[in-house]
Amino acid sequence: MKISINGQTIELAQGDVTLQQVDAIVNAANSRLAGGGGVDGAIHRRGGPAIMEETDRRYPQGCPTGTAVISGAGRLAAKHVIHTVGPVWSGGKRGEAELLASAYRSCLDLAVANDCRSIAFPALSTGEYGYPIDQAARIALQAVTSFLSEKAAPELVRFVLFTEGAYGAFAAALEEIRAK
Repeated sequence: MKISINGQTIELAQGDVTLQQVDAIVNAANSRLAGGGGVDGAIHRRGGPAIMEETDRRYPQGCPTGTAVISGAGRLAAKHVIHTVGPVWSGGKRGEAELLASAYRSCLDLAVANDCRSIAFPALSTGEYGYPIDQAARIALQAVTSFLSEKAAPELVRFVLFTEGAYGAFAAALEEIRAK
């Protein structure tokens, strides 16, 4: 499923974000950039130790929630990994929506600053961090469509959803945007 915004493409795919052949893959990192489970663990396993070595060297203070940093991609097909920290779900009363939108925008800003024409996102904060997938999908797609409307870059933003349920939630949210 895909739509065009300001001449740029937003695309949904079900699969493994680590296998995407794009300029940048987004990592759902923790604030210490210490590696972990889920997408983070998969990226580090497939990309190899060079990614962790670089983030340790370049970002010893880690990465605050809602922001992002960039590194090489090690053995991944992508050129870069953009590491971002989404919020832990706390019932929606601690600024989670703003922090999640900020995480997406921060990634897109880094992609544009590093001449990335394509970027692949997982569903940030929806795994271990417990963000409700329907709400997260709407926030993610609103943040991306707003960014593309303003900046007209990158050319391709792909959401790579690991499960059928996540794909369904993002597809429903994308249909809402398309209907507007």
